[in-house]
Amino acid sequence: MKEIKINSAFTQEMIVSKEQLASHVGSGVVDVFATPMMIAFMENTAVKCLEPFMEEGETTVGICMNSTHDAATPVGMKVTCTATITAVERKKISFSIVAKDEKDVIGKATHDRFLVIKEKFEAKAKQKAMN
Repeated sequence: MKEIKINSAFTQEMIVSKEQLASHVGSGVVDVFATPMMIAFMENTAVKCLEPFMEEGETTVGICMNSTHDAATPVGMKVTCTATITAVERKKISFSIVAKDEKDVIGKATHDRFLVIKEKFEAKAKQKAMN
């Protein structure tokens, strides 16, 4: 693992699609950006923030997400998400994440990820099915 720098940040944008609405994914019946889709976007932003620090065969897995979803976003609106590294404790990396649409802050989160060797991690998971 390369040295992970605290306060490193990554920002990405997306346009909310019909497939990401609560009414489509089953997390509600309203036609707004679904909470699980917002959380997945937050997690993906954290993953991308760490990409420059990963070495061959390394990846991270999410171990904790504490989030709020504070404002509704309609289909077709742009959402911007920024993940900032706030702490590194050995193989655990912590983030502060903020998601905004074109009008409001729509969500905030704290998120922890753990560095793993992809091949070993997947092999251990597959062992569960064999027992």
